[in-house]
Amino acid sequence: MNRKLTGILRANTTLYMLCLVLFVLAAFLVDIRLGIGEAAVAAIIFVVSLWRGRRTQQRIRQYTDRIAGGMDSARSSNMLYAPLPMMVFNANTEEVLWGNERFLHLTEKDGVFESRLSEVIPGFGKHWLLEGKGECPDLVSWNHKLYRVFGSLSRSDDAARGDDILATTYWMDVTELEQLRTTLELTRPVMAILMVDNYEELMKACPESKRSAVVAALEEKLNTWAADSNGLMLGYDRDRYLFLFEEKSFPDYVEHRFDVLDSVREVVAGEGVAATLSIGVGREEENFDALFKNASLALEMALSRGGDQAVVKDRTNFAFYGGRAKATEKRTKVKSRVMANALGELIEDARHVYIMGHQYADMDSLGAAAGVYCIARKKGRKAQIVMDTENNAVHPMLRRLQEQPEYSGAFISGSEAFLRAQPGALLVVVDTNRPASVESEALLESCNQVAVIDHHRRGSSYIEKMALNYHEPYASSASELVTELLQYLIEPTDLLRAEAEALLAGIVLDTKNFTNRTGGRTFEAAAYLRRAGADTQEVQRIFQSDLQSMISRYGIIRQAELYREDLAVAALDEEYDRVTAAKAADELLTLQGVQASFVLYKKGTGVYISARSLGEVNVQVIVEALGGGGNSTTAGGEVPDCTVDEMKARLLAAIDEYFDK
Repeated sequence: MNRKLTGILRANTTLYMLCLVLFVLAAFLVDIRLGIGEAAVAAIIFVVSLWRGRRTQQRIRQYTDRIAGGMDSARSSNMLYAPLPMMVFNANTEEVLWGNERFLHLTEKDGVFESRLSEVIPGFGKHWLLEGKGECPDLVSWNHKLYRVFGSLSRSDDAARGDDILATTYWMDVTELEQLRTTLELTRPVMAILMVDNYEELMKACPESKRSAVVAALEEKLNTWAADSNGLMLGYDRDRYLFLFEEKSFPDYVEHRFDVLDSVREVVAGEGVAATLSIGVGREEENFDALFKNASLALEMALSRGGDQAVVKDRTNFAFYGGRAKATEKRTKVKSRVMANALGELIEDARHVYIMGHQYADMDSLGAAAGVYCIARKKGRKAQIVMDTENNAVHPMLRRLQEQPEYSGAFISGSEAFLRAQPGALLVVVDTNRPASVESEALLESCNQVAVIDHHRRGSSYIEKMALNYHEPYASSASELVTELLQYLIEPTDLLRAEAEALLAGIVLDTKNFTNRTGGRTFEAAAYLRRAGADTQEVQRIFQSDLQSMISRYGIIRQAELYREDLAVAALDEEYDRVTAAKAADELLTLQGVQASFVLYKKGTGVYISARSLGEVNVQVIVEALGGGGNSTTAGGEVPDCTVDEMKARLLAAIDEYFDK
């Protein structure tokens, strides 16, 4: 009711005028003079009301126009006196149309308007605006200053130029900010740990009276190398030094490939023992604790790869320098005994043991797996060997093991092992340390307890979070390492003859019949296996090949070419068996004057490489640049989606880089 009453009583000119007309008509009925007077008053009221309404509308229109004009004025004022330099140009013709006072001050020349964009700002492009971006992806260098540029596009309202696209840009001077950022980056600390690899050998090789002179000569080499960086070199152990320097000096060390590795070898103790150095470098971290952890991890990586090299660890990657000298044997029987006891305890505590090697198993992988299987059998734990029984290079020995009653159900595929794996299972990885190379990466990720036994030099990708890591790059083979463990865990009579021959075959394969990477410990392991019942003639028969594979092998050799006079390279467009290609690479080393051999062959859509060396050339460093791995005398890898010609060109480039640097 209140709302209705309010609506009725609300001011309404038409209602008022209607009421006045009714009163005037009523007045005429009463008295004609009264009606004439009221009619005159009503007319005056109507005229005054109409005049006041029109005046009010005029005032409202003027106020609206003033507000709109003020907005245009404010907009113009913002463009003319904006705190950022602004410039408008035609995106089609690149003609500079307008700029505010701050932008004109930046140009430092007259005649900016109607000029080409390239004439006003050389090197400045418009592609980012046409791509719909609101910020130029790169800083713009102009008149010795750096600018971060923002912008947007709009169409012209001019009918004659309706198709023109106008680009409005805003220029922010970031010169000082970039200088501060550059200074901060160049002065960031880098930490390196330097370790004399063969400190004990150096001290033993010279009389006690000359040891201080050898140490002084070493420190002189290190201080001379570090002097140019104005860094801090501090010895914190008898064979270790801490080196702290700034990031601006790091590129120079990289450019010279950490040449201190070569200069240190000039320090020679008695009996011709030359000093070697390993360097671990940590960088790109926010505090010294993280830098030290990175440097320690890099040093560990350098030592696991054989020493005599520098490894740089940043937040995500490893980089390797050096590592071309022959590694000297540094293992001790104490470490072997400790590792044997640790492995025995892990197996005893495990509910189930899985043993896994690398893909496309070879004799070293199978021999090491058989040795660990024997340990698990002796400890009374159920064990299985994870292997592809079809796609491998060990069919003769594999059949012999499968014939043994102890190996009933011992071999299992990777997918089946992954489905059966239960909590509390132990996974022992042999003959590889790279996650991508194992038989089943899914099984590796699912097992919480992982032990690694390997002799290959560690790459940038390796198995982490290991319960046991028996990694010896100085050993000839994984079979040799497992044989040493067997001596502390079982009696020779516990080892089956087939297992002993599998282990011996693994050693024979990786040492090329005891000619490469063979030390005193290698012969001790072979002697132990011989006492355990291994038949050397039977091992020799395992490596026999048929006539067709021999013909294929010599077909590969026939296509080989010499590169740099002492490197044999065979690039083949045909597909070959991996064992045949590997044997061809071995036989190429028998050619007079050949120091290393490389066999490239097609496999599906990719290319496989097999590399061998007599020891003077580190083929692992060369193949690692192509995505492969291995050790200094035996290496290989696979490159997917690549042709043989492309792979050959990359290989030759890697060889050139190896020798040039």
